[in-house]
Formats: sequence, structure tokens, C-alpha cells
Amino acid sequence: MSDSYYNKEDLGKFGEISEWQPELGKKFFDYYASVFKEGSLSAREKALIALAVAHTIQCPYCIDAYTKDSVKRGIEEEEMMEALHVAGAIRGGASLVHGVQMMNKAKELLM
Repeated sequence: MSDSYYNKEDLGKFGEISEWQPELGKKFFDYYASVFKEGSLSAREKALIALAVAHTIQCPYCIDAYTKDSVKRGIEEEEMMEALHVAGAIRGGASLVHGVQMMNKAKELLM
């Protein structure tokens, strides 16, 4: 079965999200464009951050978009994979640090 919940074509329709609420859509896209402008971080650095976050939130649209953006900006495969491993390490660490909460509760219950 090759059906998918996500349709690649929908990524190209992202701008249409403003159709039912133009004012809020404009505000979002203005904000979005401002975020990705060169600033203290370069557009290249922001692309790598976006790629890592895309994997963390597991958004296939974002993964496609920021992989394309990264390649367009000359980011090498090894750099993209390293960014992904940073995201994976943070995500894994976030799960493990909650183990302290579990340990505290278990100790409380077992005392």
C-alpha cells in the first residue's frame, strides 16, 4: 500500500493557509519571513536549525522543505546528518531526564 497521510503537493499549498483567515495568515508569514532573515545567525545556520527541528517534530513537509533549503545553501550531507544527530541527542536526553521524575516517584512509593 503506497497511500500516505501526507501529500507532497500540499507543501506547495502552504501559502493557501491564509485563505480562511487572511489577517492572521499575513501576520504569520511576515513573522516567518523575519525569522529567517540574516541576523545574529546566518541563513545557513538557521537552515540547519530548522532541519533539526523538522526532524524533532517529525514533520515530513518541514523535512522536505528544509532539506531542499539546506542543499540550496550548500550545506553538505555530513553537516545535515550531524544536525540531525544533535536533534536526536537532545530528544533522547529529554526523555531520559524525565527518568529522574520516575525515580523520585518510585522512591517515594517504595519508602
